[in-house]
Amino acid sequence: MSGVLINLIIQIISGAIGGNVAAGAAKNIDLGTLGNTIAGAIGGGAGGQLLGMLIPLLANSGATPDIGSIVGQVAGGGVAGAILTAIVGAIKNRSVA
Repeated sequence: MSGVLINLIIQIISGAIGGNVAAGAAKNIDLGTLGNTIAGAIGGGAGGQLLGMLIPLLANSGATPDIGSIVGQVAGGGVAGAILTAIVGAIKNRSVA
């Protein structure tokens, strides 16, 4: 499997988890389980790819299974997923209220 594809899968999964954790911690940004998962996955994939471009060490984690770079992928995807979920949830709840 291609290193880029492995990176993307790690980032999407960790982004989905990060989105659900963020919504669970702050109920005012909750989009529902499916909404949190989708927003988190999109944020994790996009943010993780951006982070991979900015930090070259993280870009090669699929080709070289180094635990440090994999942890970096998980952290970057999770944080990016949480951030996008928070932004989308805040915008959604602001426009509804």
